[in-house]
Amino acid sequence: MGILSASVSITRYKVEGVLKNPLMDSVLDGLKKNTIAEIDQDVLEMTAGWTSTNRPFFPDFEGSSFVIGPYFIFSLRIDSKRVPSKVIQKYVALEIAKKLRESGREYLSREEKRMIKDNVTNMLYRLVPAVPDIVDLIWDHEARQVLFFSNRKSANETVETLFLKSFSLTLVRIFPYTSALMDAGLSDSQKDVLTGLSPTGFME
Repeated sequence: MGILSASVSITRYKVEGVLKNPLMDSVLDGLKKNTIAEIDQDVLEMTAGWTSTNRPFFPDFEGSSFVIGPYFIFSLRIDSKRVPSKVIQKYVALEIAKKLRESGREYLSREEKRMIKDNVTNMLYRLVPAVPDIVDLIWDHEARQVLFFSNRKSANETVETLFLKSFSLTLVRIFPYTSALMDAGLSDSQKDVLTGLSPTGFME
């Protein structure tokens, strides 16, 4: 989801950890090491990485293209492929029939069928183009906060993992509980009470 979309969903994060100086070089290094890799000609089902917000299909982080004032702005791109199981079944059946016809046999071994299925699956995944999903991110490094423009569980888990891998920093999701625990100035005894609370169920 993009920053300039008509409607947006936003997840707020607090950034825990210390970014190495110089900051710009550390961020650039993390972005370049984990830039999205193309899988259109590959057998992979999914890949994720960073890309530039203004040119998501041509990731380039050279210079200060991802810097606006105190903000680092870039995007998470998740590319995925899907081949319906029935399509795989169809081409496996065709390949098995071809193999039987060429060999003059009536049956194939389990291992031969497995190899045919693997080869067919790999062939189909190489032919299928990856579908990109792009989610923008704004990182206010002075306030140590990140705005991530998605609430989807899979996207949130991916950005949290990739952020830690790229910058050795942890993203802590901000919601009422974590906000109270980290920012409300609670004493240790009050924090103990808060951590001991359990959710209340509401029924009509």
